[in-house]
Amino acid sequence: MAPVPASHPQVAVTLVLLLSVLGLAAGGKVLVVPISGSPWLSMREVLEGLKAKGHEVVVAAPEINLHIKPTDNFTMKMYPVPFTQEEMDKDFHAFLKGGFEEGSFLERFVRTYQRMKRLSDFPFISCEYLLYNKELMRYLEESKFDVVFTDPVIPCGPIVAEHLSVPSVYFLRGIPCGIDFEATQCPNPPSYVPRVFTDNTDHMSFLQRVKNLVFDVQNFFLCDFMYQPYSKLASEFLQRDVDVLDLLRKASVWLLRLDFVLDYPRPLMPNMILVGGVNCAHKDLPQHSVGYLAFYEIKDYTFTKQ
Repeated sequence: MAPVPASHPQVAVTLVLLLSVLGLAAGGKVLVVPISGSPWLSMREVLEGLKAKGHEVVVAAPEINLHIKPTDNFTMKMYPVPFTQEEMDKDFHAFLKGGFEEGSFLERFVRTYQRMKRLSDFPFISCEYLLYNKELMRYLEESKFDVVFTDPVIPCGPIVAEHLSVPSVYFLRGIPCGIDFEATQCPNPPSYVPRVFTDNTDHMSFLQRVKNLVFDVQNFFLCDFMYQPYSKLASEFLQRDVDVLDLLRKASVWLLRLDFVLDYPRPLMPNMILVGGVNCAHKDLPQHSVGYLAFYEIKDYTFTKQ
């Protein structure tokens, strides 16, 4: 059979129909439930890209936060919370300072536990005030969003996505206690993946692997104090028994702000995508700021000499 020439009337009609369909394409409605602080700075870069491509972006954030400010680029839905900016700033700076303090593992663990517990109270209270803000929740329900874009380290976004029955896209650096490994069923063997505070690399002796396994016990405590309150809150709000692990398992896409140049390679699921380059937005920073940020980013990594 001879090939159909490009000038055939059927080909021309098909092209016209396809081009006409392109005019029907429209951007989606994206609900953003962010966490304040440095994660918002990376998330904002992505949201500006979505806005430029024609998507409608609505950000639901507490009035008292770190770095999240009203902007004309997105629709900002700010809701009140019962604490002050001074209280949040004080505890946040104390937490950052603790990351550079020396001491034994036990001392560092106790300090980190205490400061994280205090710091985690702010987002939890903010989440409560979001979920039980009847006027704002009514607006979110009536807006018919296509997706919820959130950082699941604070699982308020997943609770909102479950309530609205819409897909969720996660944008995160990692979850401290490793619950993201369990939620995605990614292998996380202590014989290969170094644990926090061990100073181990991915090349470990037998004793280092034993130490790695022992240090992994802390994850049970971290997950309990970080996420048990959210499981209770989610169960009360959704009016059925649910825990954070159930919510995280329903994610459609995981966008990981990782890059295996700095992070140890590990198995990923098909819906997990590395987007570490988003942290490298073109910004003019003072030289001392660049050095500080670089140290803060890699201080927990030990590289093996080859």
